[in-house]
Amino acid sequence: MKTSARNCFAGVISQIVTGAVNDEVSIRIGPQDGGASWTVVAVITRGSTAALGLADGVAAYALIKASSVIVMVDVDPAKISTRNVFTGVISHLTPGAVNTEVVITAHGVDVAAIVTNDSATRLGLRVGGTASAAVKASSVIVAVD
Repeated sequence: MKTSARNCFAGVISQIVTGAVNDEVSIRIGPQDGGASWTVVAVITRGSTAALGLADGVAAYALIKASSVIVMVDVDPAKISTRNVFTGVISHLTPGAVNTEVVITAHGVDVAAIVTNDSATRLGLRVGGTASAAVKASSVIVAVD
């Protein structure tokens, strides 16, 4: 599978909560043998759940565009409404003319984000610093092979 999304995480469906219109799909990312893992939650239509053949135990991908990732510092994940919050260490900062690419290494994987240069400066982002990547569940795209 090729995609333009900077963040593509392979995993296994660990839970589906069925709703009247939308389903909440949890994808366990990381070792499937009981090692450390983390979960990405997506909200998709029931029709998409059916069309993709999603069910517990099915291999799936969580795709997240870097522009959909919100970068925060000094955040308490329990105090924001975003379902997906990954806190880690900033491993790369690549400033451009207008925007800066920020890569946060959390749970052993890289989460890429694009923020304005002003935001990178205002937040005091630096390689080695701690930051959180926040992603709304409705911004996660689910894919299967």
